[in-house]
Amino acid sequence: MRFVSWNVNGLRAALKKGFMESFKALDADAFCLQETKMQEGQAILDLPGYEQYFYSAEKKGYSGTAIFTRVQPLSVAYGIGAPEHDDEGRVITMEFEELYLVTVYTPNAKRALERLDYRMAWEDAFRAFLLNLRAKKPVVVCGDLNVAHKEIDLKNPKSNRHNAGFTDEERGKFGELLAAGFVDTFRALYPDRRGAYTWWSYLRHARETNAGWRIDYFLVSEELRGRVAAAEIHADIFGSDHCPVSLTLS
Repeated sequence: MRFVSWNVNGLRAALKKGFMESFKALDADAFCLQETKMQEGQAILDLPGYEQYFYSAEKKGYSGTAIFTRVQPLSVAYGIGAPEHDDEGRVITMEFEELYLVTVYTPNAKRALERLDYRMAWEDAFRAFLLNLRAKKPVVVCGDLNVAHKEIDLKNPKSNRHNAGFTDEERGKFGELLAAGFVDTFRALYPDRRGAYTWWSYLRHARETNAGWRIDYFLVSEELRGRVAAAEIHADIFGSDHCPVSLTLS
């Protein structure tokens, strides 16, 4: 089964920047989006063979996730079952016969770390949610997790040490998730690969100079590690400040 994840930074904007061509070329069984920034029905996508599921934030033009799947899910759930975390459209869970697929758009701690405390509470609640799923069957987690885990995962680690996305606190929570039984599939296959990024600021020609961050992931619960056939970053695909990432399970 082949999965793709992409923070499109506004689906309606991405549709004007070649999204459909990229969608067809990536040829996923399940295609997950983050930061759709729209309410369902504000854009009509012609995706023959795919069912479309949207989860929008209550605040219009903000956050939001979606999954387009050509494999019939057994069930679909929205949010993590916590009212304090479920008004921003951040999580969709699909149950398939052999596994759960979860797409997530993790809250950003913000420029002055004004949302870091909320982010820490979110991390604990989301990890507990995933572990509850894993108790039933294996889990694939994908999306914009808004953290670069190690120094290898961003171009300028020293100057970003205390910035959102690379604080000790956020990196620590990511480590707790891995320690709880999840695998960073890209790093499992490419432990030493440098310059592999998924997000670039629109400022200072960051993408042209590859001054990026790897903050978009596919994680799998440990029991799926042996089925990871490919984990790829598609940095040659444009249309957002993020690029798509993909996972193929044998």
